Amino acid sequence: MTPLGRSVRSGLIALADPAKAGPMQAYMKSEMPYLGVSTVPLRRMCKALFADLEYHTASAWQDDVLALWHHAQFREERYAAIELTGLRAARGFQRFSALSMYEEMIVSGAWWDYVDAIATQRLWEVLCNDPGPVKDLMRTWSTDDNMWKRRSAIIVQNKARRATDLDLLYACIEPSMESKAFFLRKGIGWALREYAWTDPGEVQRFVRENAHRLSALSRREALKNILRTGADKHR
Repeated sequence: MTPLGRSVRSGLIALADPAKAGPMQAYMKSEMPYLGVSTVPLRRMCKALFADLEYHTASAWQDDVLALWHHAQFREERYAAIELTGLRAARGFQRFSALSMYEEMIVSGAWWDYVDAIATQRLWEVLCNDPGPVKDLMRTWSTDDNMWKRRSAIIVQNKARRATDLDLLYACIEPSMESKAFFLRKGIGWALREYAWTDPGEVQRFVRENAHRLSALSRREALKNILRTGADKHR
């Protein structure tokens, strides 16, 4: 373990609440144990601990991130690794070359708490910085055998709003529309629901025209905010 890793673990142990650890592990269905540190104090600790970190190369930053990730004994340590990926000092490293690190974290993490944070925050930033090659890669991931890479490709634009590339969104959704996998069905619905804040009519059109292929879960999630907003207008 690196000195940074030891500092992270010590900081988390100081914040640990054993009464929360078991329920948190049960909720996340995690084989890796928790210390019982919730999101707000974890992020506060990471912000203070990482404040003075400087990286002169992308490889040095990635080495620290992956060391935290690989040596984690508690799930919160992996959350800290994800926090380190978003370090202000590493903004210049959020380029296509970082995707091999993110891919490793997505594939080895293989659960929604890790994957969703990486995909909607870090992959999105990389997509903004290097759109051409990242879009090509997301299309490739959308047909991958690994479900979590598929989900990442589907939800990568969830924060895009008006900047959403609809061709890319639909291209990444299409290979999984008839999937039986819950996390793909849910991911499709979530991605469409987020875009519905920008263009509800387009989402309604897409769901209507693909109703025979989309699962009931995907359709319900996609239209949730539209239907709720419509109901509110008639009150």
